[in-house]
Amino acid sequence: MPRWGVLGTSFISHTVASAINASPDSQVVAVFGRDVERLVSFADKHDVAHRCESIEALVALPEVDVVYVGLPSHLHASAAMVALRAGKPTLSEKALTTTMADAHALIGEAKKSSVLFLEGLMYLSHPVMARLADVLRSGVLGRVRGVSGYYAANIWSKANPLGMGTIYNLGCYPVSLLHWVVQVAAGPDAFGQRKVVGLGNLADDGSHIRDASLSVRFGCGLLATLQSSDSFGNDSSFAVQGDKAVLRFRTNPWLPPTGKSIMQIRSYKGEVEEIVVESPMDAFGWQVKTVEECIKRGDREAARPSPTWNDSLEIMDLLTEWEAAVFANTRNEQT
Repeated sequence: MPRWGVLGTSFISHTVASAINASPDSQVVAVFGRDVERLVSFADKHDVAHRCESIEALVALPEVDVVYVGLPSHLHASAAMVALRAGKPTLSEKALTTTMADAHALIGEAKKSSVLFLEGLMYLSHPVMARLADVLRSGVLGRVRGVSGYYAANIWSKANPLGMGTIYNLGCYPVSLLHWVVQVAAGPDAFGQRKVVGLGNLADDGSHIRDASLSVRFGCGLLATLQSSDSFGNDSSFAVQGDKAVLRFRTNPWLPPTGKSIMQIRSYKGEVEEIVVESPMDAFGWQVKTVEECIKRGDREAARPSPTWNDSLEIMDLLTEWEAAVFANTRNEQT
């Protein structure tokens, strides 16, 4: 039974800790938190024995077999590298980091280690993502010509501004799903051949991005439009347009639930097919299961659809390119 140490006491750490303890094959045994009151509350809620006031103290515990990093995005790289250097398999929350320099440093440390490292894009572990790939490969959509995605949630007041805003909070979801679709539909090299336009709205102090839109033309001719916001709303959509039919998610693709996840295919002749993927657990439960299976096999990377190390770097590359384009266009508007 893998024994987990959790870094962080935020909402997402509570969610992942609940998924870990819900698994018959895992258990949370240690937690680190910067706020003592929140640390005690978290440990009491999840029945955690070891309450640590430093990251180093947690990863040094012989009782901890695997580490989950649930800290703000700008701390992911430094915290995950501490765990990897201690020889602990590590699941680190999305986004991978907030800079490409940190991303390369973190993946470099993963390559030097002998243990698992996985970015926590939990929805990619859910069976609905493998089913999506089956549909794309079947040819029912025809040649994939376009992708559109949207994710908005009013979380700006809760988000740490050092996490650099909506692109890393929420935009990482449609970008990573776009990456999966392009990889499956157009091949492993297609994602890197692209032109990007990014627009957005900044926070009042100009330090980070609240609302962002992205247009991409890939070298294969596929066009994509994505949008994310953490300043309003609670909504999502994702569609893949082929030259024969269009596929739309009827349920949130980034929070696939226990029970039914639903995709709909509508041909341009009018026929409609509904694809239902039943699951005994949600995306967080599947992510825990993925980590358990990787540790059992001794894998250092998870298999697709979960992100490999190179996948995480490719996703980060577009996230940072999107961010840079938004800031550049905003500054141009102000001059």
